Amino acid sequence: MPANYRADGRYPAIVVGGSLTAVKEMMGGIYAAEMAKRGYIALSIDYRHYGESGGRARQYEDPEAKAEDHAASVTFLASRSDVRPESIGLLGICTSGGTVLYAAARDDRIAAIASVASHLAEPAVTNPLLYGGPEGVEQRRAAGRTARAEYERTGQNRMIPAYHNSDPSASHVGPMEYYMDETRGGGVIEWTNAFAVMSWEPWLAFDPIRETGRITTPALIVHSDGCALPDQARKAYDLLQGPKTLHWTDGNHFDFYDGGKVPEAAHAVAQHFGKYLA
Repeated sequence: MPANYRADGRYPAIVVGGSLTAVKEMMGGIYAAEMAKRGYIALSIDYRHYGESGGRARQYEDPEAKAEDHAASVTFLASRSDVRPESIGLLGICTSGGTVLYAAARDDRIAAIASVASHLAEPAVTNPLLYGGPEGVEQRRAAGRTARAEYERTGQNRMIPAYHNSDPSASHVGPMEYYMDETRGGGVIEWTNAFAVMSWEPWLAFDPIRETGRITTPALIVHSDGCALPDQARKAYDLLQGPKTLHWTDGNHFDFYDGGKVPEAAHAVAQHFGKYLA
């Protein structure tokens, strides 16, 4: 809540989502607090299947369902007497930076969106790059189909690590200091470092670039050459159809989660929302 919050007031509001497998106590909570400092009601969410939210298939990644969760969050905020329903925005960090594009392409109640250090996938371009070429992509799809069949037959939800510095069985392998460091994301007790194997098919179909050309909602993209897929961020910006701003800066990807780039990114986001949620 804003520092000057009054129960009889009416405020602009922002829904905030984080990275793949993230819970609301991670980067989403950090940015929600930054937005509250700047006068917004901000709601950091646990998507279904994660954290305190429901969903029997835990750690299951479903981009379409996540977009629905944003719509449900907008409905919830719009029902509150302290929120101006015409002044609700979405803020996504990393994977959610793509998810908010899904939501904005489908829901005209959303007044503005912002994406920070976004994972802006495009299957034909990014899947072979990230997952070992066409053969690696198909191996993962096949593993996902097998795991889905097992889940439907037995209820067993097979997991692999979501992030690891070197374990090739993880869904994301590489320098993952934010998730490996127990003083950072890795120490958030509500978070589970696991990826449901049956998520592979919906995850590999994640395509926010496809959605971008349908978006007329005012949009901000905050990114850098040190963030994930910088060329995809530029591509998304070019495809946006409405008022748009590209805030290009420096810094590494995880610096935008809980590090030194958060104040700059939060300031840019607040300025953007201040223009369109006023």
